[in-house]
Amino acid sequence: MTMRSKICGIRSEADLRAAVAAGADAIGFISGVTHVSEDALDRHRAATLSAATPPSVTRVLVTHLTDATAIIDLADRIGVDAIQIHGLVSVDVVARVRERAAERPILAAVHVTGPEAVDAARAVAPYCDAVLLDSRTSDRLGGTGRPHDWSISAAIVDALAGFDRPVVLAGGLTPATVAAAIRQVRPYAVDVNSGVETAGGDKDPAACAAFVAAARSTP
Repeated sequence: MTMRSKICGIRSEADLRAAVAAGADAIGFISGVTHVSEDALDRHRAATLSAATPPSVTRVLVTHLTDATAIIDLADRIGVDAIQIHGLVSVDVVARVRERAAERPILAAVHVTGPEAVDAARAVAPYCDAVLLDSRTSDRLGGTGRPHDWSISAAIVDALAGFDRPVVLAGGLTPATVAAAIRQVRPYAVDVNSGVETAGGDKDPAACAAFVAAARSTP
C-alpha cells in the first residue's frame, strides 16, 4: 500500500498550491483553537480555501473545540470532507461528533506524552474512523515541531490492529525523518505541518514535494 500524506496548517492560496502540487492526499485547515497555532483560520477564510481545493484532495477540519455541536457546525460552515478532533476531549464527545458527522470520517487525536497513550488510543478507537498520533507541549496541541517516542506510536499501531483502525502519524516529521518514522511505526498515513514550512511559516513547495515523495517511496 502506498503511504498517504496529509499536509496540515494550510493558511493561504500559496500553501494550498504547494500541497496540491506536491501530491498530498489530504490537507488540514486549523480552525476553532484553544491553544497556540500560528496557522489558525477563521471560518470564512477556511471556507474560501476549502472551496478552492481540488476534489481529488481530502479537506480536513482540524479543531481544538470541545463541544460536539460547535464542531459539527464549524465543519458544515467551512465545507470539509473529514473532521480531526484535536482538542482535549472525552471519548463521549468523539462519539457524539461521529454520530452527527453525516458520513464524514472522524480522526481523533491522541497526544503521545508517555505509555499511557496506548490506553488512550484503545479507548477512543471504537468511536472514530482513525486515530492520529501527535506531540504536544504545555501550550501547543500540535505544530510543535517535536517528534514523540515512536516506539509508543508503534505499540499503538499494534494495539489497534484488532480494532481495524488506521493510525496517522504526526509530530515533528520532516522530509528527512519521515522514512525512518514510517519504517518504525508502520502507520496508515503521515501528517506534517511545521516540518515543511519556511522560516516565515509558509509552506515550502520543495519541502512539501520532498515529504510526499519520501513517504510514498518508503517500502
